[in-house]
Amino acid sequence: MFAPNFSFEQEQQFFLDIQQSIENKSFDRLILSRYKGDLAQLEKMTFRMIELQGQATLSCLYHHTTQDITKNYSITEGLEKIAELLAQSKQANLFTLNQDIQLKKNKKKAMLNSQKKQAATDKVEQQQHNREKQRYVQQQSPFLKHLGITDEKGQIVPSMARKWKQINKFIEIFSNAYEQIDASQQELNIVDFGSGKGYLTFALYDYLQAQQKTPLITGVELRSNLVEFCQNIADQVGFNHLDFFEGDVRTYHPEKLDVMIALHACDIATDFAIHTGIRLNASMIMCAPCCHKELRPQLQSPEVLQPMLQFGIHAGQQAEMLTDTLRALLLKAYGYETKVFEFVSLEHTSKNKMILATKRKDILQPDAKIMQQIQALKAMYGIEKQSLELLLQDQMPVENIGCKC
Repeated sequence: MFAPNFSFEQEQQFFLDIQQSIENKSFDRLILSRYKGDLAQLEKMTFRMIELQGQATLSCLYHHTTQDITKNYSITEGLEKIAELLAQSKQANLFTLNQDIQLKKNKKKAMLNSQKKQAATDKVEQQQHNREKQRYVQQQSPFLKHLGITDEKGQIVPSMARKWKQINKFIEIFSNAYEQIDASQQELNIVDFGSGKGYLTFALYDYLQAQQKTPLITGVELRSNLVEFCQNIADQVGFNHLDFFEGDVRTYHPEKLDVMIALHACDIATDFAIHTGIRLNASMIMCAPCCHKELRPQLQSPEVLQPMLQFGIHAGQQAEMLTDTLRALLLKAYGYETKVFEFVSLEHTSKNKMILATKRKDILQPDAKIMQQIQALKAMYGIEKQSLELLLQDQMPVENIGCKC
């Protein structure tokens, strides 16, 4: 058995727990974070167990600042890599079917905490559910294999089970919202800002084709390697009206837009995306915001809330809630029925809030009552500017248009 030397006894025990969970097949995933090694821009690593060519394999997703890279290792190689990275990370979380274990350390000490599970409730990543579930995307769809979600036999790759669940949840949300808008038109012009690896973009195209619609979808992504990757897959599977464009919401300007999607657009990129949807009178706007940076420096705690907001984490959460509330209210003011809700469970992703807006009426002027509510909230927290409001009023400073968020 591979037995590396660590600085702390707790670290050694944690590594032993990893080995044992792999041996008894209770291993779910391992997350190493707060990396302090020499690999530039590496933020965290996620290890999962997969099967490749009939062999158990440790797959690691390396999360860098600007991209994610996946590497697969044999069990022995994987444990050696885990030991190396564990020594260079200040925090590690091991999730098994029986318990969750957390290791935190600094230069002087290490702390090990564990929490038993009453039942293994998330076996979907280890095996297929025996019971049938409603799926909005057919598991045998060829694009799933090209994206690495299914294997050669059309079975869900265990490490992609969470992504598979996210895809179906996204299409379920879209399907329910689509029924509330004018679904009679044959062609649908859709833009997905920040399309990434295209998981949801491909799934939406596949779903609409199955509904006998003609989707005209463009995925907009800054990373050229992902644009090329996705376009090649679209060509291979015959998605003739699915195109990918290298750029972002500030550089891609569609002429017509029925559905605007922006999942995990960073900070004010979400505001630019929503503004694009409103400006082009999109029937549906779907956003999952992240990195709420704009309002946090402006936030002034009302006196009655100062005891609560003196804690940084609470102030950050308040700024996030205020940001998305202003966005939702602005959408309502401009004629959209708007909902804010949990997209998928926190166990699948921390970025789980969705703003969903469907067009209800055309307006000449934004709703005055709602705009008063917005101004009252801004005054309460000392907010002087919010990008979506400035964009809608054509007051965004020129130097801010095109800036990177």
